[in-house]
Amino acid sequence: MSRSINLIIVIFSLYIAGCGSSVPSAKEDIILIKGSDTMFQLTRKLANRFSEINPNVKFQVFGGGTKSGIDQLLAGTIDICSASRNLTSEEAKNLAEYYGSIGMYYLIAKDAMSIYANYESPINNLSIEELNKILTGQYSNLDSLNLGKGKIILAIRDSDSGTRKFLQDLVLPNNEFSETAKTFATTEEIVDFIKENKNGIGFGGIGFAKGVKLLSINGIEPNERNAKNDSYPLTRYLHFFTTKSPSGKVKKFIDWVLSPEGQKVVKEEGFVPLWEINY
Repeated sequence: MSRSINLIIVIFSLYIAGCGSSVPSAKEDIILIKGSDTMFQLTRKLANRFSEINPNVKFQVFGGGTKSGIDQLLAGTIDICSASRNLTSEEAKNLAEYYGSIGMYYLIAKDAMSIYANYESPINNLSIEELNKILTGQYSNLDSLNLGKGKIILAIRDSDSGTRKFLQDLVLPNNEFSETAKTFATTEEIVDFIKENKNGIGFGGIGFAKGVKLLSINGIEPNERNAKNDSYPLTRYLHFFTTKSPSGKVKKFIDWVLSPEGQKVVKEEGFVPLWEINY
């Protein structure tokens, strides 16, 4: 177990001389977690399962987006930030200035971040170039893909979303999302919108994809096998961030998440565990 943890825990230490003031610490009687909307249900399920085994450990789990979680981690009001992307250079700098270190992050799962479509949509596969053109609004009709007529309706997450930031950095490095895209606060809202709109296109974690079609990217399906071997182009890691090396209940919880029992919950929730799970 210790070797596995050493492989998947990435520790960044950036000590700054003379770094001073601290911020109020999170409540000690419960573990506070906030961040990724993609990870909200997963994190809540992990917390609930851990509390069943350890009844003395209580949790409060919040979504709101990766950015909001990082902001609260910086303010010292939570114990763990759940994040569907890496820290930006500005976020790392801010953490280092406050705490003398950019802290620690734990890779807890993989996700085949998926492009959603309605089951009646004629779209089944997109190249990265075609995806870029849809997300930027250059392709706004199905005839741009030689798939007949019909306006493509793009649904995206708000600016606090780590999923939005991940997709923008990977597919739109020098562009912005279409100004005509419909913006939603949660992935569930995007899924509901796609279900009701034949020509809707959206995105989110694979664990949310009930009732919508998942598009292949460059001919590769978003599934556990292709995420594990990194052949699926939109594969990403899901993280827990802390400001320092955790101890006590927080450490015990993170160690459990990385254990086979915790990784079983990852798989149950539709995400990709870090190693093979034997039931």
